[in-house]
This record gives sequence, structure tokens and C-alpha cells, in this order.
Amino acid sequence: MTGPITAGVDGTDESLAALAWAAREAVRRDLELRVVHAWRFQPHAAADVADRDAQERWVRDSVRQAVAAVAERHPALAVTTDVQEGGPVESLVAAAADAELLVLGSRGHGPVVGFLLGSVGQQVIAEAARPVVLVRADDKPSSEAAGHEIVVGQHGEPEDSGPALRFAFETAAARGAGVRAVRAWTLPPVFAYSPGSLKLLDDAGGLEPYERKALAAALRPWRERFPDVPVVEHVEMGSAGQVLLSVAGRAQLMVVGRRAHRTAVGSRIGSVAHGVLHHADCPVAVVPQDRLTAEP
Repeated sequence: MTGPITAGVDGTDESLAALAWAAREAVRRDLELRVVHAWRFQPHAAADVADRDAQERWVRDSVRQAVAAVAERHPALAVTTDVQEGGPVESLVAAAADAELLVLGSRGHGPVVGFLLGSVGQQVIAEAARPVVLVRADDKPSSEAAGHEIVVGQHGEPEDSGPALRFAFETAAARGAGVRAVRAWTLPPVFAYSPGSLKLLDDAGGLEPYERKALAAALRPWRERFPDVPVVEHVEMGSAGQVLLSVAGRAQLMVVGRRAHRTAVGSRIGSVAHGVLHHADCPVAVVPQDRLTAEP
């Protein structure tokens, strides 16, 4: 069963932009919108909201106002709210578990810095079992206009990027958009090649043709499943993060995969996802490669 589009809100401009983005996506996919706000009592808040009951009323009123604005723009959209007291990371990760995707706001500080993720956002992305979309405060519906692509990164073997490709094609189909699939490659040290790898490269005609064939193979099942989605195959030499950012200006949404890295201080996302999240000026979807099924 398909879950709702879930938006995490906290009253900031960034979270309201995320809510607006989530509402549009829910309408496109004909899904329910779920609005989640996790809060904790702050005893040192302003005088008029210094007690627990007052703070809870303030939280619920702010969520109610945000939902009312969404309902006015999308009167046929089914919306539910979930206001809960608890830690934001735990609450948002739990909310993502049964969602089609989770949408959060992210603070933007100009074209150079782009996304600036706090510890909550990074931890949720690393631990969520479903795709997480990060949206900046200046996001506008016009950025989803025809001609802007869904850009998705592909790497490794076909199955390595299956979840990200699936998400990109589904989103493009819902929006009537095209997909630009990006595969970056670099020159590895000679000793990294085994005799078997060298034979594969010789059979393919060299490094770049080999990379093009690998991208085509990864895309084949998704092209077959979504024959009406236009696809551009983009193969370029360079680091994955830099190549993806070089085409971000074409994107209405950037899609990257991630495999969580667990350390003594918690889960961490990979360097490509981290770099794109910080520097892309469009919404970014981070798709867990190790938890989301990706059969065509």
C-alpha cells in the first residue's frame, strides 16, 4: 500500500516551503498529505509561551495555520496532522517509515553555500528508511516548469542505483518531465584493474565507452517501464558530486542515493549526497539505496 507524502514542519520559512512542495507532490501523485510537528517543552521560552500548555497551544495553532494555507491552495487534497511531543530525529524517522517520502526544509545561504543542513536534518537523512527531500525557503512552483529535468546520479552496477533511478522515473512520470541520468567517472590507478576488468574495458573500447554501456544497462529496465519519460544519458569525467552540480541548473529536482555510514557518533551520509545537499540550489531527494526495493 502506498503511504502518504509526509512533511515535517516547525514554523520556519524553510519548513513552510517544504510543506508547499509536499502538497504539490501529493496532488500530482493523488496521495494523502501528512503534516508532522515534533516539539519539546522549552521552559525558557518567551513569557507568553513559558508554560507547557501554552507552548503546546502555540505549536498546534501554528500547524493549524500552515495546514489551512495548504487547504486553501489545494481544496481537494486530503490532509492529516500529527503533533507530538518528542525528539525531532526520532519522530521524523518514525514518520518516514510508512510514508512514500519525507519532505523537510533546509536553510539556504546563497548560491555558493546552498543547502546548510543542521544535525537534525543530517541524522534523519542517514536513518530514514524512505526517500527524504530537502527544500529551500525560496523554492517556487515555477521551478517545476516544463523543460526542467529530474537529474539523477547513477554509479556502479545496475542494481547499485536502482532505488534512486526508480524514484527519479516515478517523479518524472508524475510531473511530465524528463530524466537526465548522470554517471561520472575518473581515471583510477592502474593497479586498481584486475585482468578481468581490463578485458571488459578492452571489449567495450575504452573507459568512456565502458561507462556509457554501464549507464545504458542501468537505465534499460526503467526506460522499458516508463516509455513516455524522455531520458538524457550524461556521462562525464570528473567527481560524481562536481558533475552532478554542474548540471544542477537544468534540474527541478536532484536525486542522489545514499548508503548510511554508521560510526561511534551516529549515522553519516556519503560525501556525494552531502556535497549535493549543501551546494545545489534546487530541491534534493536522498534515496536510501540499501533499504528501498527497486524492482522495475
